[in-house]
Amino acid sequence: MTRAYLSLGANIGDPEAQLVEALRRLDASPGNRLAAVSSLYRTAPQGFTDQPDFLNCAVALDTALDPYALLALTQSVEAALGRVRTIRWGPRTIDIDILLHGEARLSDPRLTLPHPRMLERAFVLVPLLEVWQDGDGPAGISRAGLEARLGQLASQPVERVLDRASLLKRV
Repeated sequence: MTRAYLSLGANIGDPEAQLVEALRRLDASPGNRLAAVSSLYRTAPQGFTDQPDFLNCAVALDTALDPYALLALTQSVEAALGRVRTIRWGPRTIDIDILLHGEARLSDPRLTLPHPRMLERAFVLVPLLEVWQDGDGPAGISRAGLEARLGQLASQPVERVLDRASLLKRV
């Protein structure tokens, strides 16, 4: 099994219910097990800002899937939950990004790992740090480095709306 880290977000429909259902589907998929789930956070949209706030969380997922098979799974979960890709960074029923997949480093049109913008987003780093274990990602990525980067993103407020234990009870 490989440890992957995913970031999930939603801001239309019933975001909390959609995130819970996405977590259920990821965990129920053969070869996957949720190892840890973060708290649920509310964040302002970035990029395209004329839309509702997002709910975000992160998961540590133990997976037997290679990065591309995991990408196919995340996209199938998004489609099953009504994701329609229209505006880049626009409103969505669900968004699932692969942040890290073991020590994989990839750069192609379909998938880039580590995720190219994960260090620019407090809504990714705050939940990620709740589930992060040093030694799980590629060389050069550490808790200390993630925390230092988060310290530079103080202009991006992140509000906890549901603790980890309460979110896990719903999965």
